[in-house]
Amino acid sequence: MHRLFVAIDFPKTARERLSMLCHGLPDARWIDPAQMHLTVRFIGEVEGSVMLDVREALATVVMTPFELMLMGVGHFPPRGKPTTLWTGADGGDALHTLFARVSRALEGAGIAPEGRKYMPHVTLARLSGTPPTRVAGYMQHHAAFTVPPFPVTAFHLYESTLTAKGALHRKAASYPLHAG
Repeated sequence: MHRLFVAIDFPKTARERLSMLCHGLPDARWIDPAQMHLTVRFIGEVEGSVMLDVREALATVVMTPFELMLMGVGHFPPRGKPTTLWTGADGGDALHTLFARVSRALEGAGIAPEGRKYMPHVTLARLSGTPPTRVAGYMQHHAAFTVPPFPVTAFHLYESTLTAKGALHRKAASYPLHAG
Protein backbone atom coordinates (compact mmCIF):
# COMPACT_ATOMS: atom_id res chain seq x y z
CA MET A 1 0.00 0.00 0.00
CA HIS A 2 1.07 3.54 -0.75
CA ARG A 3 -0.05 6.57 1.31
CA LEU A 4 -0.22 9.44 -1.20
CA PHE A 5 -0.90 13.15 -1.39
CA VAL A 6 -0.45 15.96 -3.92
CA ALA A 7 1.44 19.03 -2.72
CA ILE A 8 3.28 22.23 -3.57
CA ASP A 9 6.88 22.66 -2.40
CA PHE A 10 8.41 25.86 -1.08
CA PRO A 11 11.61 27.66 -2.06
CA LYS A 12 14.46 27.80 0.46
CA THR A 13 13.60 31.38 1.46
CA ALA A 14 10.04 30.36 2.38
CA ARG A 15 11.30 27.39 4.42
CA GLU A 16 13.69 29.70 6.28
CA ARG A 17 10.79 32.03 7.15
CA LEU A 18 8.62 29.07 8.22
CA SER A 19 11.40 27.82 10.52
CA MET A 20 11.09 31.11 12.44
CA LEU A 21 7.64 29.96 13.61
CA CYS A 22 8.89 26.64 15.03
CA HIS A 23 9.37 27.71 18.63
CA GLY A 24 7.42 29.30 21.44
CA LEU A 25 5.21 26.37 22.48
CA PRO A 26 7.39 23.97 24.51
CA ASP A 27 5.06 20.98 24.27
CA ALA A 28 4.38 21.29 20.52
CA ARG A 29 5.69 18.61 18.13
CA TRP A 30 7.10 20.89 15.42
CA ILE A 31 7.21 19.78 11.81
CA ASP A 32 10.71 19.84 10.30
CA PRO A 33 10.68 22.80 7.85
CA ALA A 34 12.34 20.51 5.26
CA GLN A 35 9.15 18.37 5.37
CA MET A 36 6.71 21.30 5.18
CA HIS A 37 4.52 21.59 2.10
CA LEU A 38 1.11 22.82 1.02
CA THR A 39 -1.20 19.86 0.50
CA VAL A 40 -3.32 20.32 -2.61
CA ARG A 41 -5.16 17.01 -2.20
CA PHE A 42 -4.76 14.11 0.24
CA ILE A 43 -5.31 10.77 -1.51
CA GLY A 44 -4.72 8.22 1.23
CA GLU A 45 -3.73 4.54 1.02
CA VAL A 46 -3.80 2.96 -2.45
CA GLU A 47 -2.54 -0.24 -4.08
CA GLY A 48 0.48 -0.10 -6.39
CA SER A 49 -1.63 -0.39 -9.56
CA VAL A 50 -3.79 2.55 -8.45
CA MET A 51 -0.64 4.59 -7.80
CA LEU A 52 0.25 4.17 -11.48
CA ASP A 53 -3.24 5.35 -12.46
CA VAL A 54 -2.85 8.36 -10.15
CA ARG A 55 0.51 9.28 -11.71
CA GLU A 56 -0.97 9.12 -15.21
CA ALA A 57 -4.07 11.09 -14.22
CA LEU A 58 -2.05 13.89 -12.62
CA ALA A 59 0.00 14.23 -15.82
CA THR A 60 -3.18 15.42 -17.57
CA VAL A 61 -3.58 18.47 -15.30
CA VAL A 62 -2.89 21.68 -17.22
CA MET A 63 -2.29 24.88 -15.23
CA THR A 64 -0.26 28.02 -15.68
CA PRO A 65 2.23 29.02 -12.97
CA PHE A 66 0.90 31.31 -10.25
CA GLU A 67 2.05 33.06 -7.08
CA LEU A 68 1.50 31.82 -3.54
CA MET A 69 1.98 33.58 -0.24
CA LEU A 70 1.83 32.27 3.32
CA MET A 71 0.43 34.36 6.15
CA GLY A 72 -0.89 34.39 9.68
CA VAL A 73 -1.34 31.48 12.06
CA GLY A 74 -4.34 29.46 13.17
CA HIS A 75 -5.28 26.13 14.67
CA PHE A 76 -7.56 23.16 14.14
CA PRO A 77 -10.15 22.59 15.32
CA PRO A 78 -11.22 26.25 15.24
CA ARG A 79 -13.14 25.79 18.52
CA GLY A 80 -12.17 23.72 21.49
CA LYS A 81 -8.83 22.12 22.32
CA PRO A 82 -6.22 22.92 19.60
CA THR A 83 -4.55 19.86 18.02
CA THR A 84 -2.86 21.35 14.93
CA LEU A 85 -1.08 24.68 14.47
CA TRP A 86 -0.87 26.08 10.93
CA THR A 87 -0.06 29.07 8.74
CA GLY A 88 -2.47 30.06 5.99
CA ALA A 89 -1.83 29.97 2.25
CA ASP A 90 -3.23 32.29 -0.40
CA GLY A 91 -2.83 31.57 -4.08
CA GLY A 92 -6.03 33.33 -5.10
CA ASP A 93 -8.34 31.65 -7.56
CA ALA A 94 -5.41 29.80 -9.15
CA LEU A 95 -4.81 27.64 -6.06
CA HIS A 96 -8.48 26.65 -5.90
CA THR A 97 -8.44 25.95 -9.64
CA LEU A 98 -5.42 23.67 -9.17
CA PHE A 99 -7.27 21.84 -6.36
CA ALA A 100 -10.33 21.40 -8.61
CA ARG A 101 -8.31 20.16 -11.60
CA VAL A 102 -6.24 17.76 -9.49
CA SER A 103 -9.42 16.47 -7.82
CA ARG A 104 -11.13 15.94 -11.18
CA ALA A 105 -8.10 14.06 -12.53
CA LEU A 106 -7.96 11.86 -9.42
CA GLU A 107 -11.66 11.06 -9.65
CA GLY A 108 -10.97 9.88 -13.20
CA ALA A 109 -8.41 7.49 -11.70
CA GLY A 110 -11.00 6.10 -9.29
CA ILE A 111 -10.09 8.18 -6.22
CA ALA A 112 -13.13 9.23 -4.18
CA PRO A 113 -13.94 12.96 -4.13
CA GLU A 114 -12.75 15.05 -1.20
CA GLY A 115 -15.54 15.34 1.35
CA ARG A 116 -14.31 18.54 2.98
CA LYS A 117 -13.99 22.11 1.76
CA TYR A 118 -10.43 22.92 0.67
CA MET A 119 -8.67 24.89 3.41
CA PRO A 120 -5.15 25.73 2.17
CA HIS A 121 -2.68 25.69 5.07
CA VAL A 122 0.77 24.52 6.08
CA THR A 123 0.95 22.41 9.23
CA LEU A 124 3.51 23.83 11.66
CA ALA A 125 3.03 21.59 14.70
CA ARG A 126 0.90 18.93 16.35
CA LEU A 127 -0.42 19.85 19.76
CA SER A 128 -1.36 17.57 22.62
CA GLY A 129 -2.49 19.11 25.85
CA THR A 130 -1.22 22.61 25.02
CA PRO A 131 -3.39 25.05 27.00
CA PRO A 132 -5.62 27.12 24.66
CA THR A 133 -4.43 30.32 26.36
CA ARG A 134 -0.84 29.48 25.39
CA VAL A 135 -1.89 28.82 21.79
CA ALA A 136 -3.81 32.11 21.75
CA GLY A 137 -0.69 33.95 22.94
CA TYR A 138 1.43 32.28 20.26
CA MET A 139 -1.12 33.20 17.58
CA GLN A 140 -1.27 36.80 18.75
CA HIS A 141 2.53 37.05 18.74
CA HIS A 142 2.75 35.68 15.16
CA ALA A 143 -0.44 37.22 13.72
CA ALA A 144 1.51 39.39 11.26
CA PHE A 145 3.64 36.50 9.94
CA THR A 146 4.00 36.45 6.15
CA VAL A 147 6.09 34.81 3.48
CA PRO A 148 6.23 37.14 0.47
CA PRO A 149 4.66 35.81 -2.74
CA PHE A 150 6.73 33.22 -4.58
CA PRO A 151 6.12 31.45 -7.90
CA VAL A 152 4.52 28.01 -8.01
CA THR A 153 5.85 26.30 -11.13
CA ALA A 154 5.04 22.66 -10.33
CA PHE A 155 3.06 20.35 -8.09
CA HIS A 156 4.18 16.96 -6.83
CA LEU A 157 2.90 13.52 -5.90
CA TYR A 158 4.29 12.43 -2.54
CA GLU A 159 4.38 9.11 -0.79
CA SER A 160 4.21 9.33 2.98
CA THR A 161 5.57 6.84 5.51
CA LEU A 162 4.36 7.10 9.10
CA THR A 163 7.07 6.70 11.74
CA ALA A 164 7.24 7.13 15.52
CA LYS A 165 8.78 10.58 14.96
CA GLY A 166 6.14 11.65 12.42
CA ALA A 167 5.52 11.27 8.71
CA LEU A 168 8.39 11.14 6.22
CA HIS A 169 7.58 12.32 2.71
CA ARG A 170 9.22 11.12 -0.50
CA LYS A 171 8.60 12.80 -3.84
CA ALA A 172 7.21 10.18 -6.24
CA ALA A 173 6.55 12.42 -9.28
CA SER A 174 6.61 16.08 -10.33
CA TYR A 175 4.30 17.91 -12.71
CA PRO A 176 5.38 21.27 -14.14
CA LEU A 177 2.81 24.02 -14.56
CA HIS A 178 2.67 25.61 -17.99
CA ALA A 179 0.16 27.12 -20.37
CA GLY A 180 -1.93 24.51 -22.21
